[in-house]
Amino acid sequence: MAGRIAPLTPERAAALSDGYARSVAAARRRTLALLLALLGLTLVAAHVAEVRPLVLWGNIDRLTAYLGRILPALTLAHPMADLAEWYWGLPKWLGLLGETLLMAYLATLLGGLAALALCFAAAGNLARSRAACFAVKRLLELCRTVPEIVFALIFVIAFGLGPMVGVMALALHTAGALGKLFSEVVENIDMKPVDGLTAAGAGRLATIRFAVLPQVWSNFASYGLLRFEMNVRGAGVMGFVGAGGIGQEFLVAIRNFYDADVSAILVMIILTVMAIDLGTERLRHALLGAQAPR
Repeated sequence: MAGRIAPLTPERAAALSDGYARSVAAARRRTLALLLALLGLTLVAAHVAEVRPLVLWGNIDRLTAYLGRILPALTLAHPMADLAEWYWGLPKWLGLLGETLLMAYLATLLGGLAALALCFAAAGNLARSRAACFAVKRLLELCRTVPEIVFALIFVIAFGLGPMVGVMALALHTAGALGKLFSEVVENIDMKPVDGLTAAGAGRLATIRFAVLPQVWSNFASYGLLRFEMNVRGAGVMGFVGAGGIGQEFLVAIRNFYDADVSAILVMIILTVMAIDLGTERLRHALLGAQAPR
C-alpha cells in the first residue's frame, strides 16, 4: 500500500525516547526551581511583614470576642423592637449613606470623563506624538498610584473638611485607573475602520466618534460600572479623614465604643455594596452581550 510509514529503527527509537525523557526531566527541574523560589520569596516576605501564624492563632479569640460584642441582642420575643433599637439612627445613617453613594457617583462620572478625554492620547495606536503619549501615561500612573486616602488628606488640609474633598480624591484616582484601562481597550481595536475614515479625509474627532467608540463603548461602560462599585467602598472610608459620608459616623462609633452602632452601620454598607455589585454585574453582562457578534 502506497504511503506506508517506515518503522523506526531501534537506535532511532531509543534516541527519541532518551531525548523526550531529558526534556521532561528538564521541565520538572525548572518547575521545581520555580516552586522553591516562590516558597523562598513567600518566607522572606512573611518575615519582613512580621506574619506570625502562631501569634495570629493565639489571639484569634480576641477577634471573635469583639465580633460577639458588636452583634445586637436580637430575640424572638421582641424581634421588631430589638431591630428598632439596633437601628435607632437609621434616618441619619441613610442620609449619610446616600451622601456616600452620591460621592461615589460624582467621582466616577468626573474621573470617567477625564479618563475618556485622556485615553486616546495614551493609546499607542492613536497617539499623534510619542512624547505626548509618554507624558499622558505617566500622568495617569501618578493619579492611580497615589492612594485615594492620601489625596483626601492633602485636600482636607488645603480645602477643609467635607464631601467635596472625598469626591476630588476619588475622581483623581478613578481618572488614573480608568484611563489606563480605557487606553488598553483602544489599543486592541480593529484599525481598519480608522484607516478607512482617515483615508477618506475624516478628522480626528470624527474618526474617534465613528471608528473607535462603536468598538469600545460597551467595555468603557463595563469598566465604569466596576469602578463605581470600587468608589462606593472607597467613599465609605473617606469619612475617616473628614471627607464626609457614612465613614465618618462609622469612625465615631468605633472610637466611642458604640458596639451596636458599629455592626449596624457595617451591615448597611455591606448590603449596599452587595446590591450595587449585583445590579452593575447584570448591566455589564447586558452591555457586553449587546456588543457580542451574533
